[in-house]
Amino acid sequence: MTQNSFHKETAYFASGCFWGTQYHLEKVKGVEYTHVGYMGGTANNPSYPEVKTGTTGHVETVEVIFDPSQTSFEQLLRLYFETHDFTQVGGQGPDIGSQYRSVIFYCNEEQKEIAERYIGKLFGMGFKVATALEPAEKFWIGEDYHQHYYDKKGETPYCHIYRKIFND
Repeated sequence: MTQNSFHKETAYFASGCFWGTQYHLEKVKGVEYTHVGYMGGTANNPSYPEVKTGTTGHVETVEVIFDPSQTSFEQLLRLYFETHDFTQVGGQGPDIGSQYRSVIFYCNEEQKEIAERYIGKLFGMGFKVATALEPAEKFWIGEDYHQHYYDKKGETPYCHIYRKIFND
């Protein structure tokens, strides 16, 4: 595939509260923009009050639009794993419930294969990976007050702390 400045790719990551996930991913060189929202559920155009009940099946998710000539899905995936506890089942930190699951919503077979390879690497390193791998579905953009939350507040995430895992 020929890559040029007009080509963009999309990735979707869920790792607990979407504020911290967006905070880290939007700072990567080559990321054009990010949105927080909801994916994986049954309700049309879900609202935050609906999603936070855990009854819609949606997961708090970050949409990442990036320029593959400047960064890659693999680089974003590595950061994703290095900024949350991918071993936690049923939530993330103090956020408990299916809406806070760790999920990679893949957009194509290449993303799926890369994610499977990294999950295998992590298992090989002794981690019990709880991250689900699911095909991307309709992404519903979240409410304005959730977008770029930490930047608006001038704060840093309390749940999504960077820790280096990969040495290769």
